[in-house]
Parts: sequence; structure tokens; C-alpha cells
Amino acid sequence: MPPLDYKQAGVDYAKIDPLKVLAQRAAAGTAGNLARHGLAEVPASRGESAYVVDCGEFYLASITECLGTKALVADSMRAITGKTYYDLIAQDTLAMAINDLITVGATPVSVHAYWAASGSDWFDDAARACDLVAGWQAACDACGVSWGGGETPALAGVVADGRVDLAASCVGLIRPKSRLTLGEKLSAGDAIVLIESSGIHANGISLARKLAERLPDGYATRLEDGSLYGEALLAPTLLYANLTEALAAAGIVPHYAANVTGHGWRKLMRHPGAFTYRLHTLPPVPPVLRFIQRQAGLSDAEAYGTFNMGAGFALYLAAQDAAPTIEVARAQGLLAWHAGRVEQGVRQVAIEPLAATFGSEQLTVRL
Repeated sequence: MPPLDYKQAGVDYAKIDPLKVLAQRAAAGTAGNLARHGLAEVPASRGESAYVVDCGEFYLASITECLGTKALVADSMRAITGKTYYDLIAQDTLAMAINDLITVGATPVSVHAYWAASGSDWFDDAARACDLVAGWQAACDACGVSWGGGETPALAGVVADGRVDLAASCVGLIRPKSRLTLGEKLSAGDAIVLIESSGIHANGISLARKLAERLPDGYATRLEDGSLYGEALLAPTLLYANLTEALAAAGIVPHYAANVTGHGWRKLMRHPGAFTYRLHTLPPVPPVLRFIQRQAGLSDAEAYGTFNMGAGFALYLAAQDAAPTIEVARAQGLLAWHAGRVEQGVRQVAIEPLAATFGSEQLTVRL
């Protein structure tokens, strides 16, 4: 079969990212509205994973994120195993927001849910509803956040029949203000520490779903480790908030952080500065991602430019903080690797073991 790429799966960032930049330009023009409240934005947070407002004694950070199409995998797998999997994708949805929020040094405080369904009947499935609520609450408790409320619209004609769009917003505090992590201290010589992922997380799902259509057994295809392809895709996204809190408690403040989501390892150069991010060590690739790369015929550059490939979160730290950070991660039950270094130079990601390089033109998500 011919190779399968993300564009064929219906996602073309070359068309999506310009709107993001256009929106950021317009949004920046509204910053002055904060003055009427005696507040001010932190300009460097524009284009980052979370927006930061200076409230005087502390910073306030906020973010809204959606799950994407992973619910479609859960729905398909229910027909195979009878499980709803909505407890798992509830965690995914919260992780999309919380893992973005913590990149700026914030402690997550509260979340709101947005569950937009095709119609009222969607909410009438008791097993699915109970799993969704239980999973959402469990993820909140795992991160120590309050679930404040949300919205549950029935959008017949907007959301496809029998489907749901899951999203979450999250607010957090940066207190003390010295915990702010927006990259001002990022410099040549900093270490890059990568934190493990649990699998595909919730990015690249469109391509993974497209691949399922090619497989004779679809989501019921067995991987090398014996797991079902669909169930492997539904391994919930790891939550990294307890790690960043533990680092703060240990007195370790990263110079920068990146949530490795859409755009894969290209996200490692999210910072706008002129730096080369040189990777010398690669985490083990989860079996489901190795399977997708092989079956879809993706080159290493295509795979690492789309999926997390085993690295769900990246921390950029003073070189002497790399080893202690890995120990803190281990104490939180997470594997971590001192995987590379920051160098002055052209803005790019250079993955030495793969002889693959992503140039700055391959990540245009900010002004």
C-alpha cells in the first residue's frame, strides 16, 4: 500500500496554522482591555501553550483544549469489546489542557468541561455517561484541581449523529512569580530532558484512524505485544502536573517547557529564540507508534514530525539540574532521559541518531 501521511488523514497544518497566527495578531490587540481591571498580560506568553496575566502578587494562567477525534476510536472499540473507554478519554481531554497549562510554570487550580453532543439521546447512555463523569473526576483528583462546571450542548446538525466533541478549559496560578517559565532564561548549554509518553496520547489520532481503515482486522488488529490496536490507541495521556509540582518543591525551575502534542518533535522548537535543539538520545518508541510508522510507511522524519514517539513532555534546564530532574521524575513513576542540549544558532531541531532535522519553517504556530 502507498504511504499514508497526515494530510491524507484530513489534517494539514499548513492550512491550519496561518489562522492561529492571524488570531494571535488580533488577540494581541485586545490586551489593553486588561488595564481597566488593573491587570496586564505577560506579552511573552503570546503564542505559548497557555496565556498568562499579571495579577500583582501572582500570575494567572489559562488554556482551552479539545480532545480531537479520539472519541471515535472509543466508539469503535466499544463495538468490539463492550467497554465504553470514556473514563480513559476523559483523562485525555483534561491532559490536553493541564499539560499545556503547566508549561508556563502554573499550578492547575480549576477546570471546566465542554461536552457537545449530536443530540439529547447521546447523553441517555448511562454506562457511557457514568464512565465519562468518573474518569473526569479521577483525572481532576489526580492533579489536585477542582471541577467547577461546564457546558453540555446538544448540537444536532453541527456534531455528527451519535458523536461528541469533548473539550476542557483550565485555570492555574503561578505563585510565587519566580516559577514563571516562558523561556527568558533559556540559553545555550541548557539540557533537554524528555519525559516518557504512554503511547499516542491524543495527537496524530486522525492518521491512526485512517490506518485502521487499511487493516484487515481494523482496530482489532493485534500488535507485537498482543494488545489490540484500538486499545493501545486508547491508553490515556499521561498527566505531568505532579511532576512539575514536585520539581518546584525541589527548587528546580525549568528555563522552558514544551508539551509534545501536534507537530510531534517539531514542538521542541516552540520557543522563538535562535536556538538549535540537538538530540542525542531517543526514548523507546511505544509499540503502537512503532506499528503505525511501519504500517503507514512513514519515514523517521515524518513519524517524529507527527507523533510524540515516546516523549510526551520536554523540560529545558540548567545542565546541573538534568540529573536531579530525572530522579524527581522517577519518584513520580515517570521515566526521563537527558536527551540533548540547547545550542546557539539556527532555530531547528536536530535529531542526531536519525539524521533528521526540522527547520523553523516547519513550525509556524506563533507570531
